[in-house]
Amino acid sequence: MPTDNYWLSLAYYDLQTAEAMLQSKRYLYVGFMCHQTIEKALKAIYAQNNNEVPPKIHNLARLLKLVELEDDIPHDLFNVIHELNPLNVASRYPDEDLAIIKELTPEYTREILNNTKELFEWLLTKM
Repeated sequence: MPTDNYWLSLAYYDLQTAEAMLQSKRYLYVGFMCHQTIEKALKAIYAQNNNEVPPKIHNLARLLKLVELEDDIPHDLFNVIHELNPLNVASRYPDEDLAIIKELTPEYTREILNNTKELFEWLLTKM
């Protein structure tokens, strides 16, 4: 069974990958890796709290509810959850007409990454 360290190791790796994607101007994949970072951090919390493998879901809001943090999360960080959710789909199906793809400027992508780091740090305090 994966432990929380397994999931956290992957989360840190994905966050570093997001940084690399930003440097190489692969903005869509910055968003995807940010989503993956938070997904794996939430799964780390789930594994720790339940001593079992997390469910194979990708919806961050649903994962947040499963780890019972939806009432604790600060409003601005809750907004980050909703900002990241569509980036999971957008990167897998880039031909979809998703408005967020058009918004991924270098500045906005840097903001997404910074917000992800803030959310990730907050999630670490919940472990």
